[in-house]
Amino acid sequence: MSKETFDRVGAFARGYDPDEVDAFLTKAQKAYSDPSSEGFDAQTVANVTFSKARRGYRPDLVDAALDRLTTAFVQRKRTQIVARLGEETWLNQTYDLAKSLYPRILRPAGHRFRDARGWGYSKEQVDKLLDRLAKFFDGQDSITATEIRQTAFSAEKNAAGYDQAVVDVYLDRAVQVLTSVE
Repeated sequence: MSKETFDRVGAFARGYDPDEVDAFLTKAQKAYSDPSSEGFDAQTVANVTFSKARRGYRPDLVDAALDRLTTAFVQRKRTQIVARLGEETWLNQTYDLAKSLYPRILRPAGHRFRDARGWGYSKEQVDKLLDRLAKFFDGQDSITATEIRQTAFSAEKNAAGYDQAVVDVYLDRAVQVLTSVE
């Protein structure tokens, strides 16, 4: 019997589809092994989704592995850019990405993202996280990419919540910035 890549959920639970996860990780390994490969990077890893399957892989374990893989791709990119163009270029690119986060941080709490249509993330909790991110950029607080990745928001309906997809894209960008400077 071959060794499983990740532990599986219980017999009556649904986890990530093992075939999809294994196929994605195989592609990721090939892309990482070939530094000249194009079209597969940290953003590809951050954006991947998997179907749910009965007795699938435990999502928490797969997500943790994807977080480490994202960090590895960011670090590889940093090494390549610094070697080719210098540290200043890398820092400028990271600074430009960080600047793209500011407009939402500057919006008033409760109005930073589009309202949910149906269920969304708690506005209060998302705003609290963005306030911490703002304090980080101002040098008044610390926050890590892992903290952002592991944050779970309560569900709120319609105008009490923010649209999940928009918040997720924003937080992926914030994680990329933090990973770049950690």
